[in-house]
Amino acid sequence: MPHLLFEKHKALLAQTLVAIKKRGYWSPFAENVEAYGENALEEGRLAFEAYRDAQFYLDQPGVIERGGAENSPYGLPLNISYPKCHPDALISAGRSAMSAWIKAGPDTRAGICVEMLERLNSHSAELAHAVMHTTGQGLGMAFRTAGAQSQNRGLEAIACAYREMKQVPETAVWEKNQGNDPPMRLEKIFTVVPRGIALVIGCSTFPTWNAYPGIFASLVTGNPVIVKPHPSVILPLALTVAVARQTLKEAGFDPNLVSLLVDDMEVPLAREVALRPEIRCIDFTGGPVFGAWLEENARQAMVFTEKAGVNCVIVDSTDDYPGLLKNLAFSLALYSGQMCTAPQAIFVAKEGVKTAEGVIPLAQFEADLARALNTLLSETECALEILGAIQSLATMARIEASRELGEVLVESTALRHPQYPEARVQTPLLIKVDVGDMPAYAEERFGPISFIVETTTTLESLSVAERVMRDSGALTFLVHSTAGPIWQLAEEISLRVGVALTFNLTDTVYINQTSGFSDYHGTGANPAANACLIDSAFVAGRFFVVQSRHPL
Repeated sequence: MPHLLFEKHKALLAQTLVAIKKRGYWSPFAENVEAYGENALEEGRLAFEAYRDAQFYLDQPGVIERGGAENSPYGLPLNISYPKCHPDALISAGRSAMSAWIKAGPDTRAGICVEMLERLNSHSAELAHAVMHTTGQGLGMAFRTAGAQSQNRGLEAIACAYREMKQVPETAVWEKNQGNDPPMRLEKIFTVVPRGIALVIGCSTFPTWNAYPGIFASLVTGNPVIVKPHPSVILPLALTVAVARQTLKEAGFDPNLVSLLVDDMEVPLAREVALRPEIRCIDFTGGPVFGAWLEENARQAMVFTEKAGVNCVIVDSTDDYPGLLKNLAFSLALYSGQMCTAPQAIFVAKEGVKTAEGVIPLAQFEADLARALNTLLSETECALEILGAIQSLATMARIEASRELGEVLVESTALRHPQYPEARVQTPLLIKVDVGDMPAYAEERFGPISFIVETTTTLESLSVAERVMRDSGALTFLVHSTAGPIWQLAEEISLRVGVALTFNLTDTVYINQTSGFSDYHGTGANPAANACLIDSAFVAGRFFVVQSRHPL
């Protein structure tokens, strides 16, 4: 008999399956804060404030002590302590919980996972404040990314995995004629069986947006999930785990199917736990060094990584020069460049930018882009919301060091936040380099750091960009051109390198944005990521099909 939560969410699941097939715009969770009530943000703030200077409760096995050292990039001390559990206890408890979860089947698991997302949706404002004060995102951005957009990604993972599992029939009758003898008949039963314990290693900038695909893809396919947040960004995933555990418990399942593994910078646990033989799936978003280490060493597991990349922009020609400048300036400033999709290397030929009004000399383009950035950020309140705050002190140091890489066109300066005077807010740093200065621009420099790379021709721009993206990886590739041959060359590069290509953004859609149910985030075809979020390969490797058969 179907579980009540499957019956409750069956229609939404069916809609989601249609959405991931059509790949158009769809969002079952509202991104507009007004949809959550007149006082949603204030209620979320009060809920967030209640966690400060307090102990976060999670009834998990193997608690050995309490820990947590989060500090808000806006300057607030959080002083939240979390239970630190021994990995052995979490692994053992997860394995014990597996049997009933496997037997529940895809329908029940999907229904319960969708229920988790609906409950998380009701916590969107609370999650927004938690994300804001751990990652540095502006509140408006945090509400969208930690709320509807993360929940959409989780739902997309559930639907994609559900579709793959439902392609496997539960039973079949196999019948083979034997001439004059009675036919041979067997009944076969097929069961989706998970790989084992899944480990999700969280990142410091988009903790829910990057973690939900792995969490829900593993959980719906039957795998218990251990969530290990970044030591400086624990609260958003702790809230997620708390909601997931409560949902499982109320649905009649062991809450230890989802658990939180807290560590700290001084004694990190990810490397040790990732090599445990019980860990069979690993999802990681973060730096290239550790990501490559996981891919090379965690051989017992299916490893899904999203790492660093150098996202490239080609500026050749445009029908809307002011729109190009405004759109590109916003993309450079959004969340201070702390996005895996943010542009870094902007290739422009010395022959200038062709427009309907004539050719814009390179020096003028550089000055115009600098002016567009300054204009965008000239009003402090608007600038603070766009920029957010710098999550890591390492990024602050990177900004300082990058000034020596070329000619500074736009200096990165500190902005004072009227509400949070200790906030780390920096405007973007824009640097001019020659195409031969490849060590400067051909590696990811995470944060509000970007380069205008001067080339001889657009053809050289395309050639060098291809090399950079092939060697360093990229998630996005933006080309501004009105010339058909340039479009064709860019499309060929996109296919060879395996990078998402976008042309001529001049309005309010930005290269940084990825839309749930529509965009494939990453491809797995270049060094920026070894997996795509979310396609069939991302979910199908998380389970096996085991059959049994008997004569009829």
